[in-house]
Amino acid sequence: MTLEQLRIFLEVASREHVTRAAEALSLTQSAVSAAVSALEARHSVILFNRVGRRIELTEAGRLFVPEARAVLERARTAEHMLADLAGSASGVLRVHASQTVASYWLPARLVSYHERFPRVDVQLTVGNTQSAAEAVLAGTAELAVVEGEVFLSGLKRRKVAEDRLVLVVGRRHSWADGRKIRSSDFLETNWIMREKGSGTRSAFEALLINLGIEPQSLSVVLELPSNEAAMAAVEAGLAATVVSSRAAQPHSSSGRLHVADFSMPVRQFSALHHAERHATRALRAMLEVLGEPIDEGSI
Repeated sequence: MTLEQLRIFLEVASREHVTRAAEALSLTQSAVSAAVSALEARHSVILFNRVGRRIELTEAGRLFVPEARAVLERARTAEHMLADLAGSASGVLRVHASQTVASYWLPARLVSYHERFPRVDVQLTVGNTQSAAEAVLAGTAELAVVEGEVFLSGLKRRKVAEDRLVLVVGRRHSWADGRKIRSSDFLETNWIMREKGSGTRSAFEALLINLGIEPQSLSVVLELPSNEAAMAAVEAGLAATVVSSRAAQPHSSSGRLHVADFSMPVRQFSALHHAERHATRALRAMLEVLGEPIDEGSI
């Protein structure tokens, strides 16, 4: 059994499709099929059922998936350890970030990091707060940078910035006239919400509960997976939404959206890493960069 065979097995298992796995791995279909067949023959086990032109994991294959992932994760940890022993930040650093952070705050810091540590290959994946935190726990990311509260054990958390939420409406909405908005007004309009797992949504729902409003009592007409989609929907209609002030600023400056007069809370951007896994030089260097002030206009 080789690490390459395990890597190929996991790619095929995740897609249950040899051709797509081969494309993702930049290998030929025959090479992928041969690696899986060799693994099965060496250990006298069937990992996939071949059903017509389809394949699917057998029960043995499903049981083997977490073990294969664990072996590859240990191999990556060993590689990181050797890179550290070499005395410089290098190798691959897998970062997962929530959308607000990845779109409006993180890019300038990644540029600064690359300039200082060019031997580190930063691989960024964008999701939401929940998926980013879970990636660190699962070992598929060394670092998560998120804007929401995370209630998962096994993670170390470091505050890296602050951000304010704002309530925005389109030009035709009655709240666009500058009136003072009361919490009771929230029940009188339609809402566009981010998806479940979004840090923005979690922060807004926490505010509602503090105001004595049940989140499910709002008239939610759409749930959308990004700030830009939510703001575009608000701009086109008569609903309201809550987003980061960083996301709203260009839209409000151009007059396409209006920031309603309601005081919203300040929240924290946080960096999360695993409490027990080895923190590599590349990770420690990234945490230092994220904690430093930066002139984003100069990048």
